[in-house]
Amino acid sequence: MRFWLLAIGICLLTVACEQPREHTAPAIHERDSVSMMTTYGVNTLISDSGVIKYRIVTERWDVNTIKQPTRWTFERGIFLEQFDEKFHIEGYIYADTAWYFDQIKLWELRGRVRIRNVNGLVFRSEELFWDGLKHEFYSHKYSRVVTPERELEGTYFRSDEHMRHYEVTNSVGSFQSEDLEPEPEEPVKEPDKNKNAADTAKQEKPMRPAAVKHKATVKPSHP
Repeated sequence: MRFWLLAIGICLLTVACEQPREHTAPAIHERDSVSMMTTYGVNTLISDSGVIKYRIVTERWDVNTIKQPTRWTFERGIFLEQFDEKFHIEGYIYADTAWYFDQIKLWELRGRVRIRNVNGLVFRSEELFWDGLKHEFYSHKYSRVVTPERELEGTYFRSDEHMRHYEVTNSVGSFQSEDLEPEPEEPVKEPDKNKNAADTAKQEKPMRPAAVKHKATVKPSHP
């Protein structure tokens, strides 16, 4: 009996002496995965070389200056307004997710990408790149372009950043009849009145039967 009491006492003493352990997660060593700045509810104007280029409206804006290339991240969608040099609105851009690599001036738009300009052009795709150095848009995924005059669909799209000159390859589409070049028509020859009159007079003149000449056959006489 004493042995069991002694064993129980040792167990209780051992449990009482143990200190509680803290369960902590490992430290994050990749510092470049953390944004340097996070802003919520953004509605601001962005300028380039002192000229206002566009307005950004987004729910969340993350800026990371450690990752290379440095970037802005818009994981909760973005809405942009484009302006010309006189601060007139040229178009609207929307995307579910976007990244802007400020060192190379490249936008990468993903998800439901939509563009509409003042000329009535509407662009739809799931991917779009906007190169600020070359001043052009391009996409390697299915894209659709709708204008008041035509509709185009294709797997490759390229355009200037004003959406005035663009091309769609591997495409199908519909066009208005005015867009198609008419085939050259053959010139219609006017009838020759004098020739027709001569032919009519010739047909009305009675035809005489041609004289038939018979060739005589001479048989040799027998002696």
